[in-house]
Amino acid sequence: MNPTNTTAPKLEITASRQFVPWLYEQNLSLAFTTYQAGKVFFIGLQPDGKLSVFERTLDRCMGLYAKGNSLYISTLYQLWRFENTLPSGETHNDYDAIYLPQVGYITGDLDIHDIVVDDNQQLIFANTLFSCLATISETHSFVPVWQPPFISKLAAEDRCHLNGVGLKDGKPKYVSAISQSDVNEGWRQKRVNGGCVIDIDSNEIVLEGLSMPHSPRWYQDKLWLLNSGTGEFGYGDLETGTFQAIAFCPGYQRGLAFHNNFAIVGISESRHTKTLSGLPLDDKLAEKDTTARCGLLVIDLKSGDIVHSLNIEGVVNELYDIAVLPQIRRPMAIGFRSDEIRRVITIGNRDSLLGKGTEN
Repeated sequence: MNPTNTTAPKLEITASRQFVPWLYEQNLSLAFTTYQAGKVFFIGLQPDGKLSVFERTLDRCMGLYAKGNSLYISTLYQLWRFENTLPSGETHNDYDAIYLPQVGYITGDLDIHDIVVDDNQQLIFANTLFSCLATISETHSFVPVWQPPFISKLAAEDRCHLNGVGLKDGKPKYVSAISQSDVNEGWRQKRVNGGCVIDIDSNEIVLEGLSMPHSPRWYQDKLWLLNSGTGEFGYGDLETGTFQAIAFCPGYQRGLAFHNNFAIVGISESRHTKTLSGLPLDDKLAEKDTTARCGLLVIDLKSGDIVHSLNIEGVVNELYDIAVLPQIRRPMAIGFRSDEIRRVITIGNRDSLLGKGTEN
């Protein structure tokens, strides 16, 4: 009788030939979440120039947003703010950023997708379960701040699968949804071409006929987004209301960030589920004689070429969100599963409590 092979799948991360030099030249690191594996990863460079991969376990982590020294992450039923505790120019064990969890809000399981922080420091998130945008509350699970005009009632029914929110001029401006459905999980019948992008200010649908759209982002005077159901990355022509693809990505896209003239796109392996099967992406992959893979793609915005990539195999096969961490070479984070969090203590400046600020 042969013994049963119980070897757990390992994590394998491999970079394309110029990915590491690109990280060095751009002077940045990356963070990404995978709710399938319940991990947040930090990708940077070791002192010897090799790739640095650091991970922490966070149950069903999805939305990810970086602003200044803060990193916001949504999990199964919480929203967390992590803070980089290392002053600029300092390192600890060869890491130049240490993200420490500072504030957590209990939201309940809202299936939170995208997170943004506006210029008023208000944390706003895609409350997918209730088909609205919402913010945190000191006394409640959430406070709704906007809902699509076609949603007649806030109910825990995931009616349109509102998943993405993007800022423009420091304020929430665009939202992506899989459909315009107003019934319980109605979006599941509209996956192929029912997707749309909505202008929050005017309540107008500025793009429609999309397939599983995600990650609307305003950058360099364009509305970029992922048309995930077709595997296309591109931008919306707001004058004609059409989507203009500039690149095909070999995987199910989620997560979009920018730096200089590059877009960083997350792709995931195909899931053989009713939700994600039967999409145009499947046919396009077959036409190109390939299969969906998991990883990060770096796309040149001028040419549409995929110039660098990070391939992920093994225990992780799908991603959700990406954040760029500029001027950080090698980040890490303090987690909740070891005693380390008990011993990391930081001291604030008392002058900030008195409103005096900090003297240089």
